[in-house]
Amino acid sequence: MLRALAGCEDFVSTQLLHAGLLATGSRVGLSTVYRTLTALAAVGRADVVRDTNGEKLFRYRPGADHRHYLICRRCGLSQPVDSTTVEAWAERVAETSGFADVQHTVELTGTCATCQATAGTSG
Repeated sequence: MLRALAGCEDFVSTQLLHAGLLATGSRVGLSTVYRTLTALAAVGRADVVRDTNGEKLFRYRPGADHRHYLICRRCGLSQPVDSTTVEAWAERVAETSGFADVQHTVELTGTCATCQATAGTSG
């Protein structure tokens, strides 16, 4: 399953990954895919975002570093962004709040250049 996730260029839903696994002959169940993706995210091997409907989407994380992404709302294209400022801010909030084990989620969405160009030519 990790290999299938790593083969996806962008974030993928549990259902889409499951369908891809079935298409390659795997007999894994949808609930197993969901549990495995959730476990991979918990140990830092997958990043998680939510789409506009609130569904969790997963992407393979090749290294241990926590990443943030800019995601196109139209086509789903995702690209990692420099998150130094966000990480420093989150650390400061944790230090000054008195909270421990602080986690954060930052989701940046927009419209990629390709979708902007397509929208501009279709009107």
